[in-house]
Amino acid sequence: MSLKKIHLLFLAAIIMTAAVFISGCASSPDTSQQQNSTSPTAFRSLDDIKKSGEITIGVFSDKAPFGYIDQNGEYQGYDIYYGNRLAKDLGVKVKYVSVEPANRVEYLKTGKVDVILANFTVTPERAEQVDFALPYMKVALGVVSPDGALITSPDQLKGKTLIVAKGTTAETYFSKNYPDIKLLKFDQYTETYNALLDGRGDAFSTDNTEVLAWALKNKGFTVGITSLGNIDTIAPAVQKGNKELLNFINDDIKKLASENFFHKDYEETLKPVYGSAVNPEDLVVEGGAVNNK
Repeated sequence: MSLKKIHLLFLAAIIMTAAVFISGCASSPDTSQQQNSTSPTAFRSLDDIKKSGEITIGVFSDKAPFGYIDQNGEYQGYDIYYGNRLAKDLGVKVKYVSVEPANRVEYLKTGKVDVILANFTVTPERAEQVDFALPYMKVALGVVSPDGALITSPDQLKGKTLIVAKGTTAETYFSKNYPDIKLLKFDQYTETYNALLDGRGDAFSTDNTEVLAWALKNKGFTVGITSLGNIDTIAPAVQKGNKELLNFINDDIKKLASENFFHKDYEETLKPVYGSAVNPEDLVVEGGAVNNK
């Protein structure tokens, strides 16, 4: 091979190498964009919601009587009753999105919903990630179990299995205060009750208001522990920093007190379930003002 041909082949190799390098650089991912894609989605402002004509609210679809889907495929319950009114007061339509206990914070932070009205108990840990509005209900924990092996004290759960839903205050409370109790955890409330019904656990704990409603409808089960832990509150939540929407909800809750709105909500959605078993004053909060007497 002549010296001239060798020189030409050498130049061709250099050119091909440079082309591959340039092509590789051009197709390399932009790491800054990848990082930004994992950041929390910007919230929709109050003005954005009004211009769109629709507010998106995260609610439960399987937690009667607070948030559930009826036989006609419609959302119903105590939380829904207020969600409908909130949308009306905003002058927009409402779109409900079904959430699970463990993904309520995520759905706000990623902008999948504007508001959470899914029986959301206010806790310091959650308040670091979302902004809570004024409360509209009081709640504590309860424990339901079969009549034949009724649990009336947390100490009776030692060596037994307690069913909880992931991401709930019940999971947090028992993990912290009774670490020796075995917890059987599920994502959805339908799964927790099915586990209790078929004997996979000895008892189930969640909000006392909810287990009481379930026990009234399911013979053979009783809420042996009616109030456990602190008396907490349930409130709407918005994405962190969405002050305009937060202020509107707070003002709305205060104004509704003049109508005794949440007592009407109770009469329509909860009294048919509880009957005389519950005093509405132990549950309902009007105008965001909590009275624990």
